[in-house]
Amino acid sequence: MKLLFDARYIRTDFHDGVSRYSTELGNALAKLTPVTFIISKQKQREFLPKNADVVVLHATTSAREPLSAVFLNKHKPDVVFSPLQTLGSAGRKFKLVLTLHDLIYYKHRTPPHHLNVATKLVWRAYHATYVPQRVTLNAADMIVTVSDTSKQEILDARLTKRPVVVVPNAPRDLSPYLARPVSLAKKPKNLVYMGSFMRYKNVEALIAGMEYLPGRTLHLLSKITPKRKAELKKCMPKGADVVFHNGVTDQEYVDLLAHDAVLVSASRAEGYGLALAEAAFLGVPVVASDIPHHREVTGDGALYFGANQPREFAKLILELDSKARREKLAAAAKKHVAKFNWDESAKTLLKAVRTLAK
Repeated sequence: MKLLFDARYIRTDFHDGVSRYSTELGNALAKLTPVTFIISKQKQREFLPKNADVVVLHATTSAREPLSAVFLNKHKPDVVFSPLQTLGSAGRKFKLVLTLHDLIYYKHRTPPHHLNVATKLVWRAYHATYVPQRVTLNAADMIVTVSDTSKQEILDARLTKRPVVVVPNAPRDLSPYLARPVSLAKKPKNLVYMGSFMRYKNVEALIAGMEYLPGRTLHLLSKITPKRKAELKKCMPKGADVVFHNGVTDQEYVDLLAHDAVLVSASRAEGYGLALAEAAFLGVPVVASDIPHHREVTGDGALYFGANQPREFAKLILELDSKARREKLAAAAKKHVAKFNWDESAKTLLKAVRTLAK
């Protein structure tokens, strides 16, 4: 079986969700079977297995993207896997597996800020109704998604007639960055948020909750535009201690998680909840909005609050002043998240694509 894996979504500056999924799943899959990676930048090779076979294709935002299959036909693949659903399928002579991570952008319609103006216009039109998505997905042979919750959403919306396979996202093992295991001896004073600042992430609720948490610090780790930072600063309660880090290294991220911390999220929607899983893997307590994706990732190992209830959020943080409470919570989360790992996800994907190659 000749398998092509579309690695063009790997970002070479910093990973977003799709970039991380592409990198981790691609590397795990290559340990199980020969894989040829599709790239658009030579720098993407740095994130792939050493001496990996590659083919070069235009960027995913190119006007040629709808004709991608025509360009790929010359490589005579049996199966092409894409970690997103935008790879053009017209004229293909191979089996195609597309990935739909979630349905977030049908409810929250602001496009990702890093896209250019033309792509944003196409993006908005694409998400205006389910019709373009149905056409796209039904043009493939199989659909992959990253969680059971997302699969159910896809089925409920009747987005495809193709089989839908869950190839779970998974946390990175960040423990090599730890000088020592995470200690829960002291009550948490640092609230750590790792994620984007798009509206649906609802960072405003975390900031509002700081009014009821004197003596605690909310750390907002990701890169942020000056405009969005100014918007969030306007809603900060008087006296709230909020730090904008504007990007951190993996080492800085882990150092914060290991320093009397709780991982927090007030997101209204997710595809998986990677930050929760990463914290839980390290044994860090989690307090998160009560949405199905979060419960799937951390189970009974997190405290959940209504996404628009900053007082409730603050109340749960204060519950973790109990050492026994935070130890029990962290242990449950660590046990729950252990079922998610990239090697198992790669095995699931390989089993699925082999059924197509027969």
